[in-house]
Amino acid sequence: MSIYTIVLFVHIIGAIGYFLSIGSWLFILVGLRRAQRVEEVRALMYVNDLSGPFGDGSGLVLLIAGLYLALSVWSLLTSWILVALISLILILPTNAVLIGPRRRALIKQLEHSAPEGKISLALSQHIYNPILWTTSQTTAVLLLGIVFLMTTKPDLGGSLIVMAVALVFGLLSSLLISRRRHTSPQEAADQRVPNNVSAS
Repeated sequence: MSIYTIVLFVHIIGAIGYFLSIGSWLFILVGLRRAQRVEEVRALMYVNDLSGPFGDGSGLVLLIAGLYLALSVWSLLTSWILVALISLILILPTNAVLIGPRRRALIKQLEHSAPEGKISLALSQHIYNPILWTTSQTTAVLLLGIVFLMTTKPDLGGSLIVMAVALVFGLLSSLLISRRRHTSPQEAADQRVPNNVSAS
């Protein structure tokens, strides 16, 4: 068993772990948008607290092992490797900058919310922050694009086209899903007020 085989295994494990982390976060976001009560939000964010550090660690393992494989077996100048590594290097800090602060703001608002009961308008605004969903879903599609590069190994032009298509598809699909999102608890409550008033 060579070092290359071991590092390749670690690289694949890192990729699987990062995919699981992004997938879990998307699942949590869907659950948050369907939640009706604060208790449900707390339960979902508890799952996030468990999976968050796992995702960060997996991302670093994926990047470090990928760099080792590129330097020891291939070359950083290989077209698909260069595009894949640059994409991954951009994805990790972008996620940290766009998702991290908003996730912490959601948690902070949750700490100031009542222990149980209906979701407040302030908490609902954090849950429905469009950047959270757009960044997460676009990242998932970009990761699929990187996997496509790893398996097909296209030239520079093909690699750039693959990642450009992944970026556009990720952004467009996330925007379409956001527009079709479920009505938030506060909006539902606001919509019921006129009916009650007219009925009285």
